[in-house]
Amino acid sequence: MQPGRPSRAALTGAVDLSALQARNEARERADAQAAAQAQAVADGESPGEPVTVVDVTEATFQAEVLDRSFRTPVVLDLWAEWCGPCKQLSPVLERLAAEAHGAWVLAKIDVDANPGIAQALRVQGIPAVKAVFQGQLLGEFAGALPEDQVRTFLDQVVEVTGAVEPAADGSIPEPAEPEDPRVLSAEEATARGDYDDALGQYAAILAAEPEHPRATAAIREVELLRRVATSAPDAVEKADAAPDDVDLALEAADVQLARGEVSNAFARVLGTIRGSSGPQREQARLRLVELFNVIGNDDPRVTAARKELGKALY
Repeated sequence: MQPGRPSRAALTGAVDLSALQARNEARERADAQAAAQAQAVADGESPGEPVTVVDVTEATFQAEVLDRSFRTPVVLDLWAEWCGPCKQLSPVLERLAAEAHGAWVLAKIDVDANPGIAQALRVQGIPAVKAVFQGQLLGEFAGALPEDQVRTFLDQVVEVTGAVEPAADGSIPEPAEPEDPRVLSAEEATARGDYDDALGQYAAILAAEPEHPRATAAIREVELLRRVATSAPDAVEKADAAPDDVDLALEAADVQLARGEVSNAFARVLGTIRGSSGPQREQARLRLVELFNVIGNDDPRVTAARKELGKALY
């Protein structure tokens, strides 16, 4: 995302297509920790002040960011000592985190000391801010934005995640789990990698309830997951080395979307459309539309890519 005013669409269009089983395990650890904290309060222990800012390393990333994100939104501040704009933005984030009083937690990450995190998050420049909730990347911005735009971004994080002010004991209410047992069953099938079973279950939900709010979007996500599961580990590198191979380009675009590289995935397929013709061009067009549907038509990246698609076709 380029520096600028963040939008709600940029927060709601994120898709987690990575290890769902790992996310389930992280949720279980978060639930266990929350239960332990609740028991401590019940036993008369003081809950203490809510955590607002944490310093994160590669060794603590799992616990402080991923596991914690199942209890409350985590906002990553990726910075370095030599970065002048970082020194402008970080104090603003720290002050707003203190004002939020635990509604979200600021995780500060020195990219020079933790290059593995920066690489995994594909940080291309700093300062970079990324919001994580329930193991998913919700939205991000780069650069030292004005405070009002930073505050807008953070307000949207709280709104989208349904986060609220901490309870009297300092805890953050757990996000509501889906109540539809059919959806839970399909999600469990997805988590264990049984994508055919998951697709069958979602199809059955739609047959009984065509306007189900979750099933249609879930089918698109699972279909992408199924394709990515059979992709080569070096799919992107192979596609880069053979720019005229349409099949490799589409496989790489799937993988990039799964990694959260939404704009890069769109750009790759658009390039394939521009450089091909006939059935291959139509194949690429249909795949791009599929990727649009996974992210959601309200996402500004989809809107921009649709305009480019129109130019490429006409």
